[in-house]
Amino acid sequence: MKELLESSRLRALDLLGRAQWLAPLLGRLAVGLVFMSTGWGKVHNLAKVTSFFQELGIPAPGFNAVLVGYSELICGTLLVAGLLARLATIPLIISMIIAILTAKRADIHGLFDLVGFDEFTYLCVLLMIAILGPGSASVDAVVARRLGWTNAASQRRA
Repeated sequence: MKELLESSRLRALDLLGRAQWLAPLLGRLAVGLVFMSTGWGKVHNLAKVTSFFQELGIPAPGFNAVLVGYSELICGTLLVAGLLARLATIPLIISMIIAILTAKRADIHGLFDLVGFDEFTYLCVLLMIAILGPGSASVDAVVARRLGWTNAASQRRA
C-alpha cells in the first residue's frame, strides 16, 4: 500500500511538473485580457473616466485617465503575448494600488474586505508574474532561447 501511494504521488508530481508552463500562461491571460478590455473601454470613454477620477480626487484627472487607459490597454496586450511581461506589470501594479487606495478605500473595513477585491487579486497575480516571470509559453521565453540566454534561477535549483 505504501509503495502504491508513493508511486501515485511521484506520478502526480511528474505530471504537475510537466504542466508547470501552464500556470504563468493562465495567469498572464487572465489578467492581461481583463486589462486589455478595461483599457479599451477607458480609452474609448475618456470623458467618463476623467469625471470619475475627478470624483475620486485624483490629481490631473484628464492626464491620468489617458495614462491609465493606455497603460491598461498596452500592458494588458503585452501580458497576453508574454512580451516584456515583467516590465508590463509595473504600471498595472501601480494602477491597482492606486485603485485600492482611492476607489476602494471606503469599502475596506478589514483584511477580508481587502482580499475580496478583484483589484487585490489582480495585484497578487501581477506580483507573481513580476517575480517569477512570464513562463516558457511566452514571447519573452522564445526571444531568450533564440538569444541563448539562460535562466540563472532555474540553474541554481538544478
